[in-house]
Amino acid sequence: QAQLVESGGGLVQPGGSLRLSCAASGSIFSIYTMRWYRQAPGKQRELVAAIFSGGNTNYADSVKGRFTISRDNAKNTMYLQMNSLKPEDTAVYYCNADITSTARSTSNYWGQGTQVTVSS
Repeated sequence: QAQLVESGGGLVQPGGSLRLSCAASGSIFSIYTMRWYRQAPGKQRELVAAIFSGGNTNYADSVKGRFTISRDNAKNTMYLQMNSLKPEDTAVYYCNADITSTARSTSNYWGQGTQVTVSS
């Protein structure tokens, strides 16, 4: 089993920056694709960014050029650097990952979410 824990959310003014972290722990053999999702009030959860085991990345059009996803495989940690934040970026941000356990079982895991609020 593995666990994902997000941190770094908070309140920021429009135009500001935040850096989210997602730390994976537990009986981990390997982590493949890692993703950030977000869900705003009254809206469906949406994929924000993904980073593959080889380092390639994908972004939603709404965050391209403003957000940067990265990972530190040695620390089993993923990051989301968010710059030029807008009020419409306000949401709960969730970490998601495909993890193979030491028992060689692969499952998809979710973190508990961290709130990001962009407001003046």
